[in-house]
Amino acid sequence: MKLIWPWQDRQRNFSWLKASAFALVLAPAVRTIYLYWDGDYQTVPMGYNSLTYWSGVWATVVLLAALAVTPAIRVLRWPALVDARRMIGVTALVYTLIHIVFYFGMRSYNWPVIFPEMFTRWALVWGTLSTIGLIVLGVTSLDAAIARMGVKGWQALHNTNYVISALAIVHVFMARGNYAEQYLLTGVFVWLMAWRVLDRYRLGTDFKVLALLTTACALFTALFEAGWYSGRRNFRMWDRISADFSWARWDEYVPMIYKDLSTTLMTNFNPDYWVSIGVPPAWQVLFLGLVFVIGAIVVGARRPAKAPAAVARQAG
Repeated sequence: MKLIWPWQDRQRNFSWLKASAFALVLAPAVRTIYLYWDGDYQTVPMGYNSLTYWSGVWATVVLLAALAVTPAIRVLRWPALVDARRMIGVTALVYTLIHIVFYFGMRSYNWPVIFPEMFTRWALVWGTLSTIGLIVLGVTSLDAAIARMGVKGWQALHNTNYVISALAIVHVFMARGNYAEQYLLTGVFVWLMAWRVLDRYRLGTDFKVLALLTTACALFTALFEAGWYSGRRNFRMWDRISADFSWARWDEYVPMIYKDLSTTLMTNFNPDYWVSIGVPPAWQVLFLGLVFVIGAIVVGARRPAKAPAAVARQAG
């Protein structure tokens, strides 16, 4: 079995498409190495904390990029992109394994602490399950595995990538802290899954449907960010209703929750927030979705018009 490099096609010729895709998914690693040599991650244990967090984020980003290949093929009518999907998926696995190594380092390779944590902390349980699933998909991504399993069996196994990606999103969300990347990744994942449902009904390439989907996912991201942020501020209203349900409690909690939700939502429309923190997750989801909307419009405009005779025959 001869090795096919990430920048080669199946005939082992140089592929500009695969080389460009490989450069994009490799860019976070190159940037991290540069920052490390520049001294950004030299402090222990804060360096390990940052490396663990960002390697996990980028592993999830690349995993979602693999899921985005199918919408890109359908919307942009670019079937050649399928050649890059396997490489992107394998890169997501590599990032995940690096993420685990950094986590071990953050825990000072204290195995008596690490192993129990992986099966008792829910965030790590979902992360472990997602990693095991990625390893299985990576091992069976070879042509020999496809030939042995059969196309249908292989496809059924690799459809579990949706579940694996969902577990990765849950793992990111249950990590300690409250970060914009958590909401962005969730919003993108919801968009990708909702698109697949729409595509089953042959609506995946309609730019109007894509525009509605993108708007809905952006609003979902904003509301989800506000609601989750509110929950992480320890407004445990629902946990206490059964014990001390009373209108007085509602009078106490509702204004607090309303204030927190409204404040979080309003920051999405505050330009100062964009400057100080960055583009809000809801807007990033909107911008990413608009790439597909614009792509669908451009591809639709370039589609050749039917000849008058053909139209007449259809009408008859």
